[in-house]
Amino acid sequence: MHITSEQRLDDGVLEREFTLGEIPGTLWTPGSPAPAPLILMAHNNGLPRRASRLVARARHCAASGYVVASIDTPGCGDRPRSAADEQARAALGRATQNGEPIDEILEPLVGSLVERAVPEWRTTLDALLALPETAGPVGYSGWTALGIHLTVAEPRVTAAGFFAGGHVPRAQREEARQVTIPLLLLLQWDDEGNPRQRALDLFDAFGTKEKTLHANLGGHTGTPWFEVEDGNRFFDRHLKK
Repeated sequence: MHITSEQRLDDGVLEREFTLGEIPGTLWTPGSPAPAPLILMAHNNGLPRRASRLVARARHCAASGYVVASIDTPGCGDRPRSAADEQARAALGRATQNGEPIDEILEPLVGSLVERAVPEWRTTLDALLALPETAGPVGYSGWTALGIHLTVAEPRVTAAGFFAGGHVPRAQREEARQVTIPLLLLLQWDDEGNPRQRALDLFDAFGTKEKTLHANLGGHTGTPWFEVEDGNRFFDRHLKK
């Protein structure tokens, strides 16, 4: 892991940009020098790690005593896109603009992102757990489709908070039955791009015996800030025992 820049923020959090081979990432660590649990944080459908909402969540989480890390998914953020990525995103843009169904476009697009991203997240996790400031255990927060596949593949992740606002491919819907760690699912009741019944069916499918659903009125980007604070309390229960 190569640190490319760092700055101490006004809340005491240390923010560092890093690269791990071709993988660009950001690491936020609390002001305390003591080793802390780690939370992996990903934005829905591979949106950039520098997106303002993710950065705000990461900083708040780090200020609460966690090491937080995010990376850009292949073909997203600062990563180069393949011809197939460009074609799929162009088709998605046209369908959205014309008010056409998009599920059959999202299915292979998101599925490909997940399959490519999970091995990189596992490689990143290896590097993060080798840092002196990272003690474990490990949690995951954010993108549901990625989180399902990652938590099934990676036994070091022991608690997860998912956002129900992104497309979840059929393969991950089936895989949800294998998720057995404590889980918190956030749902925006009026999310225009995510039918609530689909999210409720997914919640029912998760195999864990310890799962909680928080639903709030409002559209896709309207998740109340108090859910970030509740998410920290969820991780406190499971990562700071």
